[in-house]
Formats: sequence, C-alpha cells, structure tokens
Amino acid sequence: MPGTRSLLRLASVAGTAMLAGALLVAVNDANGSVAVTPAPPVPSTSGTPNTSPFPPTPPTNLRATAVTSTSVTLTWTASSRGCCAVTGYDITSMPAFNDYGRVIAVGDVTTATVTTDIRPGQQYTFQVSAHDDLGHRSGGSNTVVVVTPVTDTGPDTVPPAAPTGLRADPTNGPSTTLTWSPSTDNVAVTGYNVYRFDGLFISTLLATVPGTTYTAAVVSPRDQFYVRARDAAGNVSIASNTVVVTGGTGGPGSPSSSAPPVLSCRATFTYTSVWASGFVADVTVTNTGTTPIYDWVITFTFPGDQRVTQAWNATSGQTGAAVTLTHASWNRVIPPGGSVTVGMYGTRTAPPTPPPTVYVNGVPCTA
Repeated sequence: MPGTRSLLRLASVAGTAMLAGALLVAVNDANGSVAVTPAPPVPSTSGTPNTSPFPPTPPTNLRATAVTSTSVTLTWTASSRGCCAVTGYDITSMPAFNDYGRVIAVGDVTTATVTTDIRPGQQYTFQVSAHDDLGHRSGGSNTVVVVTPVTDTGPDTVPPAAPTGLRADPTNGPSTTLTWSPSTDNVAVTGYNVYRFDGLFISTLLATVPGTTYTAAVVSPRDQFYVRARDAAGNVSIASNTVVVTGGTGGPGSPSSSAPPVLSCRATFTYTSVWASGFVADVTVTNTGTTPIYDWVITFTFPGDQRVTQAWNATSGQTGAAVTLTHASWNRVIPPGGSVTVGMYGTRTAPPTPPPTVYVNGVPCTA
C-alpha cells in the first residue's frame, strides 16, 4: 500500500542516519512524499578534539607600521579558524638577495615587532601564516618589502624610493650598459649603488654613480644586476628590478676565438694613523695583469664600525660597513704593473682591523 511504502522509505532513511551517527528530520510535503533534511549538529560533550583537516584561512592586509634601523613592526588582519582555534602566527623574514630566512613564532596576536637579524640599511621581505592547536597551518599572507634606515637619530632617516625600469643593453656579451629611471627622496638622491648578484646569496657592490647609467663587465655565464638609490645620509632604497645578462667568460655568447682578459690585482690596506675615535688609512691597488684596468672602483667591507668621512684620489661612498672608492677623472686607468693609492680619513670605536678582502671592479685582489 502507498502508506506502507512511505513508512518503509522513512524507516530505511532513519536506519541509514543511525549508522552514520547523524540526526535526520523527515517532513511530508503536499504530495505525501518524504523530504529528508539534516538537523543542526549536536555539540559533542566528550572533550575529544576535532580532527578535521581544515586549516585556518591565511592572514590578510599585512603591512609595516613602523621601521627603524634594527626593527620592523608588522600588523595584519587575523585569520579565521578552520576546524580548530587559531593559537599563533609564524612570521617569515627573508633578507634580500639571500638564500636563507628566519621564521619567528608569535602568539595569537595581530601586531608584532621583529628584531632578530634586522640590520641598518638592509632590505627584507615579510610574510605571515597562522596555525591552530592541532598543527594545521594556513597559507601565507601577502608579502611586505621594507628597507631599514642607516640611523634612527640623524637628520634624515627616510630612504629614497626604489629605482625603476632597470634595463641592460646588450643582454648578451662581455659587457653591458645598465640604465634606469631616477629615484626620488624627501631630501635629495645623491647617487646610485650598482650591484652584481650571483643568483644565490652574494651581492657585489660595483660602483656608486651620480647618474642613471653604468657600464658593467659580465664576468659569469649568467650575471644578474640591480640598483639602489642612496641619499646624503647613507640611506639606501629598496632594490630595483633585476636584469640578467649572459655571455660572460665561458658563458653562452662568449667570443669563440678567445676570452676577454681577466683582471688581476694586488691590494694592501694600511692604517697610517690611529687614535681613540678615528683613523687615517691608505689602500693601494697594483695591476698585476697584462692589460690596463679602466674606470676602477675599489670596494671592501670593514669588519668593525669604521666610517670613511673623507677620501682623496677617489670619491668615497659607504653603506653600512661597505665602502666604495671610485676613480677620479685623472687616474681612471691603472696600467699593467702600475698602481693607485687612495687615502681615507674616518671615525671609529672598534679596533682598527683592515678589511679581509679588497675588490677592484668586483674582482678580489690578492693581499
């Protein structure tokens, strides 16, 4: 009979519901058929945690609300829980042009100040993810890129804007000319630092130039270059885009007849006078190769807090501990067997230790 068949269908559905551990409600519609809808779930009182695989949602609206020379304060919008309550967040801090980073764990907060491995005049990328009490992790938030000022107490603590539109011409060969669009600054841009990057974690400062063009040697099969603006206080900008140039020594596109001559040099660094708060030093570079060194740029990194405040026979620049000495118009060529000496006057509190390596046009010199 029709009524019997309806009751059997309802009994069958109810039996299935009992096996599934759910509660179903049967409702007769106007035609006498049975519609089955789930009732609200019954809260568990057993105390057993929910083992559903659903993680929290990614945090959103990550932004930097304060940046000092040694700290970055981040704020974000909280994640929504998945199966379980959000118990904390992980902040990933990645220095620019490096192959390592740090993960800093914080509690269930939406603001945190990062101080671990934050140094003056450096660029960092941050991202935040959430985790719950069962270890489920959300996807990452948006990323935030910042550059720290070189000082927090000077008259100018605002870095310049990043250079844009960096391009290389040609993109294949033993050398290339880099050009870019000028940057802006709250006071004034005084120059641009040009870097070669090995694609892993080593960046070499090639030169500090006043304009928006620089001709660089291509020394590996696949060189990468980028540029940072700088101001009079030594603040540097976030890096420009990176360009890749192939065809260095031994690389694709190199001349098949012979490789370009390799720069060879010897360098000595001497403190000629030292006192409690300052120093005078000379760096002498000798061309030990068989071809002239043109448009030389000397770079090195102090092991302490020494700062060059004046130089002669070259134009000086310094970012953090990294020093650049650029040739004058009258001594831009070092002939084979010839040498050039640059003098420096500066301040210090650290022991007067010479830099471990002196580079010329990105090539390390022997001591």
